[in-house]
Parts: sequence; structure tokens; C-alpha cells
Amino acid sequence: MSSAEAERRLGALLAKARSMQVCLGGESSRLEGARRLLGHRRSIAGWPPWLPAAILAVTLALIAWPAIELLPLGWSAQDACSVYMPDQLVRALRPPEDCSMCRGLTKVEKVANISPEEFEKRYAYTGCPVVIVDAMVNWTAQNEFSFEFFKELYEESSEYSSFQMNCQFFPYETEFQSLQEVFNMSEDRARMKQGTKPWYIGWSNCDEVVARVLRRHYSRPYFLPATAESKRTDWVFMGSPGYGAHMHVDNVDHPSWQAQLRGSKLWKLQPPPECYYDCLSMEITVDRGEIIVVDTNRWYHSTLIVSEDMSITIGAEFD
Repeated sequence: MSSAEAERRLGALLAKARSMQVCLGGESSRLEGARRLLGHRRSIAGWPPWLPAAILAVTLALIAWPAIELLPLGWSAQDACSVYMPDQLVRALRPPEDCSMCRGLTKVEKVANISPEEFEKRYAYTGCPVVIVDAMVNWTAQNEFSFEFFKELYEESSEYSSFQMNCQFFPYETEFQSLQEVFNMSEDRARMKQGTKPWYIGWSNCDEVVARVLRRHYSRPYFLPATAESKRTDWVFMGSPGYGAHMHVDNVDHPSWQAQLRGSKLWKLQPPPECYYDCLSMEITVDRGEIIVVDTNRWYHSTLIVSEDMSITIGAEFD
């Protein structure tokens, strides 16, 4: 199938979805972006002959997926949409990126003593990843945060019982279904004793009491621009050597920073698919005391704990 034919069919599918009142979760622009990408790449040499058909096939699966949510809670006859698509399916197609964000990059730099003005100009919103090596000088989090610290903190919180209803939890390749289950693991496994099963999990904190305690131990990174606001939702990632997150791209609102409080973590970054011919994949090991800044909405990324010590990372978005 040619890209022109794939573009025509995708346009027809989108029009059909609108006529059937299929709601694409407020992100129909992602599908429109895919259609524009087909049109934009028609004349580019090297376009694999199978790719237009593949894009169309994914779109068909997204629109016709049987897991669509019919008549969600609170639906009324006045609602504009009769059918809602799950967010995870809508994210299957993204609008094409401007490859200038990665063109010419060959490595992730490690820098120190960078001013907010220079950081804003070179890294903050350009999509160019960077590691800041001196941003935790006055933080106590490196010495205070541990599995036991988080376990005690959450178990003392009055909001702990409703945590899993209000916050996101990422089990990755473990069997855990909630943060409660993580903190109920055996002491030997939590301490990563030989012969126990490795683990790696992450979560967002939305408990205000916990947030106040966490932020006693770290402050706003000094390199953020004066006009940038660091979001109040903390993200925590924790686990044992040899584990990490699979290759993926996020669906959050802003770029983010992640502080490596304990252990070392290998980051693998891949450019978005439309930039494969223009940009390189990169790797960087982030060691204890360093902060990586990366737009995880634009860079596909995976992580792997490469230290012998447990890895603990905390981070937040900024705008």
C-alpha cells in the first residue's frame, strides 16, 4: 500500500469515527498527526514500503479495539461522544516530532555549576537531555531515603488505605499490584538478600502529608529557570540491581528531572520513530548524586539498575 493510499484511508477512518461520535479521549490530534506524517513522508526516499500499511493497521486496531468503554459513568444523552477510547490505545499514535531536538546529538552531557539562564537556553525546553552532577549538595534525601523510610512514612499516613485509588503505581515486571504489597514483602527480599527475587517499582505521591515530609529532605534544583514551576507531584522509583523499566515513552504534561539518590542507573534513550534517520540512540549512566533532565514524552527510554546497591530515584515535572 502506498503512503498516499494509507493517508486517504486514515482520513476516511477519522471522518467515520467523528460521524459515529467516537471520542478519541481528547487526543484526536495524535491521529491527525499520523495522517499528516504519511503525507509529509510520501516524497522522502528510504520510506519502507511496509510502513504506511503498518500505520494504517495500528490505527484500525485503535479505532475498532473491543476494549472501548461504552457509556462511561456519568454519561448522559447530552454528551457529545457515545464511545470513548482508552488512553493507552490513543497513545499508540503520536503527532510527529521536530527532529531538531536530537539532530547532531551524539551523547548526553554531564555538566556542573550551570546557571538557570544557560540551562533554560540549552536544555530546559529544547528536548536535549542532560545530567547535572552537583545539584544535591544540601540535600539530606541521599542519606535518609530508604525502603524502610518509605514503608514507615506511608504506614503512618492516614491516607495510606486509599493510596491506590488516588495515585499511580507501576509494577513493571514484578507481581505487585499496589504499594501496600511492596511494603509487605519479606524483609529478606526488601534487603535484596542473596537468593531472593529482584524487584523494581515506581509510584506517584499524592498524599500531602507525605509530600511535606519528602520535601524536608530535598529542595528545588538550583538550575531550574526562575520562571519554571516544579510540579508538586513527586515520582519515586525504587528497586534492586538488574531490574528497571522497559523501553517506553511517557504521556505526561512536561519535561522532568529525576534525582539519583542511591545506586546507579543506566538510561537508554531512543529518538522517536520519525527521527530514526536523523538522530542517534544514546546511553548514559546516572550515578548517586546526579540528576538527569529529559523530556520523557519525546524520548523513548529504558532504565536498568547497574549498581550493587538499591536504586532510589525521586523526580518531578517542570514547566
